[in-house]
This record gives sequence, C-alpha cells and structure tokens, in this order.
Amino acid sequence: MMLRFVKFRAASLILLVFALGIITSLVALRFSGRGTLQNLQQGSLQTQRVVNEESAVIDVVQKVSPSVVSIAIENRQLFNPLFGFSTPTEKQSGIGTGFVVSSDGLIITNKHVVSQQGEKYIAIIKGADGQEKKMPVTQINRDPFNDLAIIKVDASGLKPIEFGDSDKLKVGQTVIAIGNALGRFDNTVTTGVVSGLGRGVSPIDPLTGVAEKLDDLVQTDAAINPGNSGGPLVNIGGQVIAINSAIAEAQNIGFAIKINIAKQLIADFKSSGGKISRPQLGVTYTYIARDVALLNGVPEGELVRSVIKDSAAFKAGVKVGDIITQLDGQKLADQNMLSAIIRTKKVGDPVKIRVFRDGQTLDLAATLQEASTQ
Repeated sequence: MMLRFVKFRAASLILLVFALGIITSLVALRFSGRGTLQNLQQGSLQTQRVVNEESAVIDVVQKVSPSVVSIAIENRQLFNPLFGFSTPTEKQSGIGTGFVVSSDGLIITNKHVVSQQGEKYIAIIKGADGQEKKMPVTQINRDPFNDLAIIKVDASGLKPIEFGDSDKLKVGQTVIAIGNALGRFDNTVTTGVVSGLGRGVSPIDPLTGVAEKLDDLVQTDAAINPGNSGGPLVNIGGQVIAINSAIAEAQNIGFAIKINIAKQLIADFKSSGGKISRPQLGVTYTYIARDVALLNGVPEGELVRSVIKDSAAFKAGVKVGDIITQLDGQKLADQNMLSAIIRTKKVGDPVKIRVFRDGQTLDLAATLQEASTQ
C-alpha cells in the first residue's frame, strides 16, 4: 500500500508540474501578444506622426510657392572664348529670391540681391503648370538701414504671401526655407527649426566688399545657400516670419531678418507714396571696441572711413579719421551703435555730434538728410 501511495503522489506531482507549465506558457503567450500589439500600435502612431509632419510641410510648400520669385540679372551678350561676344540674346543669371507682398507687383527681397547699379533685373515666377513668367523689374527701392529692398514689376493678379508675427517666435519651432538655391534651383525647400533669436552678424557684400551690421536676426538650421537670399522663412502655418539673408562660415547656421521689420518698411513705403525715406548722416565707419580703444589710447566709438560729399556729416565738418563718440548725447558702444540711433530719427532732424580728433574733443551740429535708395 505504501508503494502505491508513493507512486500516486509522484504521478500527481508530474501532472501538477505539467499543468503549471501549460498555464505559464499561456500567460507568457498572452503577455507576449499584448506586447506585440502595443509595439504595433506605437509603430502605427509613429508612422502617423511622420506622415502628418510630411503632410504639413507639403501643404506649406504648395501654399507658399506661388508667391516666391527668383531674381535674375538679364545679360544681353554672352562671351564665347572662341569667337568673342555673341549676338545679343536673352539669358538670365539667377542671383537671389524674393516674394510677392501685393497682387499689383510689389516684391520684397534683400538689398544685396539687387545692389548692382545699371543692371537689368527680372523676377521669374513659376505657375501651377510649371511654366515660367518673366517680369522685368521697373523700380528698385533699397533700405539703407537694413538688407532689404522693395522692387516693383508691372503685373496684376499675383498671389501675396501671408505674413506672420516674428515677435511671437520661439526657439525650437519648425521653420521652412524656400528659395532659388545657388541661383539655379528655384523653389528649393529645406526644413529646420529656429535655433536662436536676437543674433547679430556683419556679412560682407561680395560686390562692394563692405561689411554691413545686421541686428536682431533669427538664427535657423534650415539650409540656406547663396541664391536663397531674399526668400521667405515660413512657419508650419505657411506664414512668412523672416527673410533669409546671410549664412555663417559653418554648417547649419543661417540668419534671417524678422518679418516685422519688413512689414513696417512696406507700410512706410505705401504711406509715403511709393518710396523709402530714411535719414542719413553720410559717413562710412568701423566700430572701435573698448578693449581696442584702450590699447591704442583713443576713445571707444565709430572711426570715420569716408564722408559723402555734401552730406549732413560733410556740412557739419566731420572728417576722415575722426572718431564719433557720441550722437545726440548718447555714447556709442557695442550695444548702442551709430546706425541704431539714426534709425530712431527722421529726415530733417538736427543732431549733435561729438568727435575725437588729434587728441581733442569737438562738438559739431548737423541736420540729417534723406538717404538715397536707388
């Protein structure tokens, strides 16, 4: 009897282990299936998010592209190295980008895009059918304060771009750049984010060799190439929030002028009967920083490089080599540049100029004149 009981217990134990094994396998299979389902659901959500993001960018490009134009210089003679100059022909050399701001032909771009005097510029816009429409530029108005220009073409029915509010920009938000990359690839699209705000750079105009101080710029990692200049930087809603203007000598660093600056420029342009009116002192200068000034035994300020004949500065007696240390009682410094103070003035405003010359301080008086925008 004892033997049978032991055998019975052993058999029962084996059955119990077997049953537990089956239950464990079923539970594991159930949880494994749940994990697989969760993974599939997560993968589906991830795919959906990517599709939504791509769809948003595509929608923006379709919305904005009809308002983007390529800016080109029309060359009427081509040089053949074997036969010299050919007969006059129509050829366009793309140099930049712009975008439509009014249906009757107002376009905004960078000043350096249309800086060459005496050249014949054209704006090229591509229709929904892929056909290009070439429009001669009939008027160019350059802003002396910013790297901006308003140009005019004889056209109607153009699609103006929608403006955003650059004061509401946040670091990290998605942006899309559209432009004539390298002057050859029109309506090239790149994406990125706002990398920084309030940046300042001094890009050198390759045509003039002059460095121009630009302040309060938007920094972005969206690829901006030569030819993108003047093109729109837009948000995910398809609103232009900045104008692509400069690139740094490094990868993934580009700069754009806030659209609110351009909005004010356009408003002033329209209210003044179609011209840009800006005050001008009439000097070119280089900033002497405090540490450089101390090393050279001179005051901090703006070193005058040239004086425009018959300008306000010329009439006031400012000379090449002077260091302007104050304008209207405001000390000139890295955070208070001469150009920034003049921007707060109007044409015809009187200003007091304090200069350092040959070891002496002189106080001069001038009346600001209107700067040329042509």
